[in-house]
Amino acid sequence: MDSKDLIKKVKEDKVKFLSLQFTDVLGAVKSVDMPIRHLEGVLEDGAWFDGSSVEGFARIQESDMRLKVDASTYAVLPWSGDGAKRARVFCDIFTPSGDPFPGDPRGALKRILKKLDEKGWKYNIGPEPEFFLFKGENGHGVHPAPHDTGGYFDFSSFDEAVVVRTALMDALDAMGLDVEVGHHEVALGQHEIDFRFADALKAADNVLTLKYTVKAIAAQHGLVASFMPKPVYGINGSGMHCHQSLFDTKSGNNLFFDAKDEARLSPLAYSFIAGQLEHARALAGVVAPTVNSYKRLVPGYEAPVYIGWAQQNRSALIRIPRYTEGRDKSVRAELRFPDPSCNPYIAFTAMLAAALDGIDKKMQAPKPLNNINLYHLNKEERTKLGVTELPGSLAESLSELEKDAVLKEALGDFLFEAYLRAKYEEWDDFRLRVTDYEIERYLETA
Repeated sequence: MDSKDLIKKVKEDKVKFLSLQFTDVLGAVKSVDMPIRHLEGVLEDGAWFDGSSVEGFARIQESDMRLKVDASTYAVLPWSGDGAKRARVFCDIFTPSGDPFPGDPRGALKRILKKLDEKGWKYNIGPEPEFFLFKGENGHGVHPAPHDTGGYFDFSSFDEAVVVRTALMDALDAMGLDVEVGHHEVALGQHEIDFRFADALKAADNVLTLKYTVKAIAAQHGLVASFMPKPVYGINGSGMHCHQSLFDTKSGNNLFFDAKDEARLSPLAYSFIAGQLEHARALAGVVAPTVNSYKRLVPGYEAPVYIGWAQQNRSALIRIPRYTEGRDKSVRAELRFPDPSCNPYIAFTAMLAAALDGIDKKMQAPKPLNNINLYHLNKEERTKLGVTELPGSLAESLSELEKDAVLKEALGDFLFEAYLRAKYEEWDDFRLRVTDYEIERYLETA
């Protein structure tokens, strides 16, 4: 869709307002809303906004920013009423001089994808964001209450979970996501809606679309949707497993596939895996980016903790799903430690940068950890296998990220430093807080 198509489409859809959307460095969706009568002017000149109060953007003396519409991302918001129908487009951010703003997370992903395009490759990602639905009256309390009692893949002909999940899938389909399946996850109130893989930029746009659509539709049903990695103690947390592959743009072939290899993986695929394993501890700082992320990344709840890869083995950090004969294009590497609290543009940029470092340096992947439950091994056994661990806290992961020159180069100095600054502020805020656990544990015993 180009600018002319967009103008025609909003008239056909009887849209009255358009939301110009972008994200701050943390991944929060920001929006500048305008009446549709100004669309032609915005398509020609962009829309100016003050970036001085946006997390990770400019200092006050450099606050003027310009949004340029990406017409291909147009979608009507299905929960907006007919009387005031709204649509959205994602935007790229530019400085007053007309240069791409170096602190734009979406711009960082576009930069690295442009380098990939020069190789004739395309990076496909199929994210699987999990989320919880909580009862509205308790959803913002200290102990949120799940709104249903279903379990993994549970079926019911009619219950609250099915009704809400069906409404969610309808809304996401209407917004252009190719929804494949939706199902109940392991924990009470936990769900997953999977959509078809796409190139990394569209996949990142889709993740953001899914998150705010789920929240909007849940609110219409009196529920609170949360993509927090570990909202409830003692049960499974929410991850965002990412199925990844590289394709040749000219031939359409999957560059990960090699029929002669026992695992059906090409040398390029092995180096891709090796690069992500090499940078895994630093990657944690962007794919598991909150204090709460490290409550999920612990043994016993199916989330990966140890750095290694395997075929089918879900305890490994990278899993190669089972190969089906004749489905060469389905060969992929599933990265299992991202969670849905991440900024998908920054996360996908860093994931690709790590993988390309492995490819450029022809890194050799370690031996696969097939048929080994890593959670059942003690530290000495893991050491013999050469298996290391992910960071145990946000502070530890940020320390690793700070030292990683490859990821810093991929994000660019401005965005990298803005991200670290915001995350260290988050960590400092957390470590100064007195939690319920501390009161219960130490108030009378200390």
